[in-house]
Amino acid sequence: MYDIIIIGAGVIGTAIARELSKYKGNFLVLEKNNDVSCGTTKANSGIVHAGFDAEVGTKKAFFNVLGAKMYPSLAKELNFPFKQNGAFVLAFDDDKEGILDKLMERAKLNGVEGCSILSGDEIRKMEPNVSKYVSKGLYAKTSGIVSPYEMCIALAENAYNNGVNFEFEKEIINVKKENDYFVIEAKDGAIYKTKVLVNAAGLHSDEINNMLSNHKYHITPRKGEYMLLDKEYSFYTTKTLFQLPTKMGKGILVAPTCHSNILVGPTSKDVMDKDNTWTTYEGLEEAWAKGLLSVPSLTKGGIITQFGGNRAHEDGGDFIVGFSSDVKGLYNLVGIESPGLASAPAIAKYSVDEIKNYLSLEINDKFNPNREAIKKISNMNPSELENLIKENPLYGHVICRCEVVSEAEIVEAIHRFPHAVDLDGIKRRTRAGMGRCQMGFCTPKIMEILARELKIEMKDVTKKGKNSKLIVSSIKE
Repeated sequence: MYDIIIIGAGVIGTAIARELSKYKGNFLVLEKNNDVSCGTTKANSGIVHAGFDAEVGTKKAFFNVLGAKMYPSLAKELNFPFKQNGAFVLAFDDDKEGILDKLMERAKLNGVEGCSILSGDEIRKMEPNVSKYVSKGLYAKTSGIVSPYEMCIALAENAYNNGVNFEFEKEIINVKKENDYFVIEAKDGAIYKTKVLVNAAGLHSDEINNMLSNHKYHITPRKGEYMLLDKEYSFYTTKTLFQLPTKMGKGILVAPTCHSNILVGPTSKDVMDKDNTWTTYEGLEEAWAKGLLSVPSLTKGGIITQFGGNRAHEDGGDFIVGFSSDVKGLYNLVGIESPGLASAPAIAKYSVDEIKNYLSLEINDKFNPNREAIKKISNMNPSELENLIKENPLYGHVICRCEVVSEAEIVEAIHRFPHAVDLDGIKRRTRAGMGRCQMGFCTPKIMEILARELKIEMKDVTKKGKNSKLIVSSIKE
């Protein structure tokens, strides 16, 4: 019997797990994929929104503003990439509807600091590549960018090191309430029991709730398609460039990533299939055309990859955070779409405060808030690298030339928790394969290292778990 089981190991589930680890108890996270950060968390814009866009009085506004303020200290404790780079919302044709003024007023009411409205010329002094047709814009200096999957990995690692258990490849097919506890059944036949069930299942959180509660929710997957440019094009902008928002979202952005790539997107289209994250010609062309409105000098020659991701849009339009009204012990986190990433630390703090009071949890006096990331030779000076190679010669063996990733980093990614067990897991932890060639050169060697360290055959190495094998048969035995 567990005190608390969390379903879902995205940024919300792992943030709650890490916050829970500050208390004593028997805690478990169940994830249907073979790693953390395999859903919405790994495929989004990575923006820590300042909080000026969310409607006043909503949970989105409340958690966004609080969560954004928590990022600097959290990133320092857990050592994940985060920058407070600032953002613009760009207006064309003098913003005839006065949307910028409305956003500015909303920023004040939401308690967002550091917002101002600048002229087009003032914006271009800061970002010279912004279109000449931009007449003015809202500047939010506290807006930030984060590597969402690296943040999720850091949260999970710190939670695990402080006593939280994780089990992967546990797709939940049934949940029921028996007396004063929950019985959870996984697809592989495993059965779990818990006093409190935390529903952080992202796109599938409505399904978990609806197995138990008479109060039904409905999530529509809202797909966004993106293009990523090589680091060589980092000069396009240092700030996140939004366009005026619509009812479907915050619009197409042109933004830097924490690793100096440029991101263009996302589109916003409701789809039926929650697993439909493939890109389309029409979607990518739409994103690119709208990106050109903000930065006309964008060149398709800089694109190194495209990807899609789904946001969990609940019909009510706001976050659902809290205990179920009719199922005692069920804690719901439903409809956590944008600005869910920015809100995650605050949602976790708020949720765990409620849960620990419900169970009367005692403080874990052995809690360690700090976590060190994998050492990256790409960030080292020659003297540091020389000393490290003396300790471990594998640091001198570069596997990924584009991102300058050593064999030692890949080996460490495999053996530290949460373990990288496939090519995408290695990529998220070390950036091996994220450069210009997109794994064109380093794939065979990474596969060899995975096979060796996991003690499996090369033919059993996958790109992203399940049936995503790269080798289907041998040419010659």
